Amino acid sequence: MTYKDVLKPHNFIENEWISTESGESLRVVDKYHGTTLANIPQATEDQMERAIVAAEKAFHEMRRWSAGKRSAMLSRVADLLEERKEAFIELIICEAGKPRGYATNEIDRCLTTLRTAVSETLRFDGEMVPLDYGAGEGRTAFTRRFPIGVIACITPFNFPMNLVLHKVAPALATGCSVVVKPAPQSPLSALALAELIMEAGYPAGAYNAMVCDIPVAEKLVRDERVAKLSFTGSDSVGWYLKSICGKKKVTLELGGNAAVLIDESADLEGVAKKVAVGSYIYAGQICISTQRIFVHEKVCDAFVNELVREIEALPVGDPDASDTMVGPIIDGGHLKRVDEWVQDAVKGGARLLTGGKIVSEEHNLYAPTLLTHASDDMKVSCAEVFGPVATIEKVADFESGIKRVNASNYGLQVGVYTNRLDHFKLAHEELEVGGIIMNNIPGFRIDSMPYGGVKDSGLGREGIKYAMEEMTEGRLMVY
Repeated sequence: MTYKDVLKPHNFIENEWISTESGESLRVVDKYHGTTLANIPQATEDQMERAIVAAEKAFHEMRRWSAGKRSAMLSRVADLLEERKEAFIELIICEAGKPRGYATNEIDRCLTTLRTAVSETLRFDGEMVPLDYGAGEGRTAFTRRFPIGVIACITPFNFPMNLVLHKVAPALATGCSVVVKPAPQSPLSALALAELIMEAGYPAGAYNAMVCDIPVAEKLVRDERVAKLSFTGSDSVGWYLKSICGKKKVTLELGGNAAVLIDESADLEGVAKKVAVGSYIYAGQICISTQRIFVHEKVCDAFVNELVREIEALPVGDPDASDTMVGPIIDGGHLKRVDEWVQDAVKGGARLLTGGKIVSEEHNLYAPTLLTHASDDMKVSCAEVFGPVATIEKVADFESGIKRVNASNYGLQVGVYTNRLDHFKLAHEELEVGGIIMNNIPGFRIDSMPYGGVKDSGLGREGIKYAMEEMTEGRLMVY
């Protein structure tokens, strides 16, 4: 089975593949070769209306399902994905330009996401509320959690399957229905997922997926029949959508310029290799890719030398090759932007340690790049590069390193390398982020853990159980 066997170049509404369009279609290309993978019709406002109506209808059926049925249905989806694993890996390589090893990792994570949802469904519920005292003496109280309704899911290009499932799996686990608007650069995995959900036996309208232009997407976000917006993407778009979505619940998983902080006590052997991978795998197109590196001045020079060696050894090229670590940037526009940011930094006084050039315009390849002496107001420091670019700077001590990490509008995750217990504690107390990863890179994520940021990095948390909480409401019973 190849990716062509799961390719579905149509919108999916109410368990039907829709080939009509607004008059325009979306061309999806292979990110390395530039060849056409599919032309998908752009959905109309009437089709979005149909999807919302269908999702509402499906919700009123699914919200009455038992936990056992919801769990069993998700298990069928996982089994179907397992059967077609290789085809989905190929699809992600082609549409997202993701290196084969990393694409394989994504599908493995998809299976973990689904299997976690299968088990969480069986144990997810409310809580006993202690009130047998004072005016509540002699009474018993507990809560049950009920699904809230239709979930609008807007997803990015970089994890075209797993970030869809981080919204869809908890929704289906709780009895909510979904309307998915995938990224235009890589929508094919979300559409292919529809076939699995339909085959698993979900009712028409439980899962709807479509590509559309901005006005049609905004109709979904604004609609009062939609109970929640779950968005993953850029901070500018995310905060704008929050401003127009009305009273519905909102989860925003936005960008970051994730940092690594390395103190003088860290065991540096192997750290450089880990940081190099964390900065440049998938050309740095990950929200928690390592972008800023702060190292204690006592060990910084030695670490820089080792890190440059590791960076220059990273295989760059065809994502379908088994050893490739750094594949193409998603499109030519972003390739040009990344290069402009690097050149602007160098002109502004930053020093280039390695990289800093386009390797191939034809294949959208950029050399893994490391800069130093980059000021905090340079885009390579203060904005999210979303490309194979990192900066490295010396810090005088751990406390000043924490201040440098916190000097950012973002706060998603940070990696801290230290063997000092007091630094463990200080990092947890002072770092302004959603997650602190000790003796590892900020790109570490297990699909069951609470994941999300503070400041401009977002609002709310994902991770199956935590997303299920956000897609339900507690209802109190007292007797």
